[in-house]
Amino acid sequence: QVQLVESGGGLVPAGGSLRLSCLASGVTTSVNVMRWYRQAPGKQRELVARITQNLNITYADSARGRFTISRDNAKNTMALHMNSLSPEDSGVYYCNLYNYRHNYWGKGTLVTVSS
Repeated sequence: QVQLVESGGGLVPAGGSLRLSCLASGVTTSVNVMRWYRQAPGKQRELVARITQNLNITYADSARGRFTISRDNAKNTMALHMNSLSPEDSGVYYCNLYNYRHNYWGKGTLVTVSS
């Protein structure tokens, strides 16, 4: 059973930076897509960025140019470096892993950007 644990969330002032991490355990195949989603209060969960096992990367328009997603296949980890944060980036950030059969979710880490 795949388990995902996020870390690195916290309170940061507008314009600041934050680095989120996701540790995956129980991964039996490296053929997967890892994603970061976020959900702001009262809003739907939205995709922030995704990265395949071959390091193909896609960003949401809101993240492009400010966020950098990365992964380490050997360590089953994924990271999200976030720069130039604004209050609109606040929310719970979730790690997701899709192995083309099942979707797995972490419990999320809270990011709060103060104005």
